[in-house]
Amino acid sequence: LQLVESGGDLVQAGESLRLSCVPSEGSVDFRAMGWLRQAPGKEREAVSCINVNGNTKYADSVKGRFTIYRDSAKNTMYLQMNNLQAEDTAVYYCAIVRADRRFCVLGGADYWGKGTLVTVSS
Repeated sequence: LQLVESGGDLVQAGESLRLSCVPSEGSVDFRAMGWLRQAPGKEREAVSCINVNGNTKYADSVKGRFTIYRDSAKNTMYLQMNNLQAEDTAVYYCAIVRADRRFCVLGGADYWGKGTLVTVSS
């Protein structure tokens, strides 16, 4: 299995970006998935996740600005990022995450892709 991320770019503070993740096999509908990020000099952190039932979770730092969702027809998971700030600068990774029947585990990534770079200039 490979998770292929795309959509990273250089943007100005206050702008938006949408990241995409396409798995090389299987359906995004049948896995709990999420996004991680790693800023320069910092540890990797969980950003958001979405369970098979559609329940979502977000890190406090992105609540109200980021939205995770799936497009079944395109077999793609997205992260819509609005009002980006300099502190959002990081490599963003698509991940397979652990989940129970109701919720995904925000810090429970088992596997992730190679990442896509988001740079926010202030």
